[in-house]
Amino acid sequence: MTTTTDLLSRLTDATAGSAREGTDLDAVDGLRPRWVVSPADTEGVAAVLRTAHDEGLAVVPTGSGTKLGWGAPPQRLDILLQLGRLDALVDHAAGDLVAVVGAGRRLDDLQGDLSSAGQWLAVDPARRGTVGGLVATADTGPTRLVHGPVRDLVIGATVVRADGVVAHAGGRVVKNVAGYDLSKLLTGSFGTLGVLTQVAVRLHPVPEASRWVVVTVPSAQHARELVQGVVHSQLVMTGCELERPAGGVAQLAVRIDGIAAAVPARADAAVEMLGGGAEQLAQAPSWWGCDPGEDGDVRLKVTHEIASVDRLLAAVDDVSQQTGVPLDVRGSVGVGTVSVALRGRPDEAAVVAVVDGLRRRSPEVGGTVVVRDADPATRRRLDVWGPVGGLDLMRRVKDRLDPGRVLAPGRFVGGI
Repeated sequence: MTTTTDLLSRLTDATAGSAREGTDLDAVDGLRPRWVVSPADTEGVAAVLRTAHDEGLAVVPTGSGTKLGWGAPPQRLDILLQLGRLDALVDHAAGDLVAVVGAGRRLDDLQGDLSSAGQWLAVDPARRGTVGGLVATADTGPTRLVHGPVRDLVIGATVVRADGVVAHAGGRVVKNVAGYDLSKLLTGSFGTLGVLTQVAVRLHPVPEASRWVVVTVPSAQHARELVQGVVHSQLVMTGCELERPAGGVAQLAVRIDGIAAAVPARADAAVEMLGGGAEQLAQAPSWWGCDPGEDGDVRLKVTHEIASVDRLLAAVDDVSQQTGVPLDVRGSVGVGTVSVALRGRPDEAAVVAVVDGLRRRSPEVGGTVVVRDADPATRRRLDVWGPVGGLDLMRRVKDRLDPGRVLAPGRFVGGI
């Protein structure tokens, strides 16, 4: 029988001394891990997972912890696997617009690394965590409109499976990504299918110039007409965002990027497209790319068909009126994803009523409602993910890659 002392000794050996007993400060959604480990390389992660696999221990991976509260609370937790020491910039092939980076490198640091070459990883999420966390949660921001989701920017990865076996997926050049790609499978899996230790990403040039064009939107129907005009226009825009605070005035903003000589004329064209009252800004509006609401607010991720912006806003208004909870809406209506913040710190029953109300209306807009930010007690009471399609297939994938349910059990959809 393996004793607690033996297990800590094995974890200490696996991490070259970076293993300790967990404390209340390490708790994830109220679950205190038995151990906290911080390996320095892929081999160390593999050794930790082999131990966990052999002993039937549950492991939750984390980077900087900015998104550790997303997803459903884990069903059990023995080892908190911190990946912050895997923070090397392994390679930056500027000529190929490709970088290989440790999963624990902070996104801000990576962008700083790339800036000297006039390049960047074209994601702009509201929260600046690690590259591994970015990929594991598929988090992105306004520039998804032109650069695509995170999975389109990941071209390869080094992954440690739940049994400790190291696997390599994809490649270091864009043309190698054809066929089945494990790195894309892991994108957005919340650490339930494998642990990313290294990621190869495609890069984009930093634009020479940017302008934002902002216009007040008087009605939901007007918002729909503007968004439809933007997404179907020949004028390429980098982002299309809507801001509508509860009880406040809505604004639509688009971002124009490009060479300095061309941006002013394109911004003029955007002003003409958005119509009366539209104005150009040299800087992004204060709300651009930020989470709505305040720290501690309950936030929902709501997806929708791009052509259903008006129905989405109508549904939000109806649910707000029925529940008495003011709802802020902000997000990327140009790609069909917004955040809804519940103002006023409503109690659990009111949160449940808002979520249920929006989910009942979600078929009207062709989308889903996911609880993103909420306290652990509220997230335990709710189905954080809600109904999703393809759940049987997703469960079979989990059973194939992690039959012992070592990795973050219960955090993903359907209790995966």
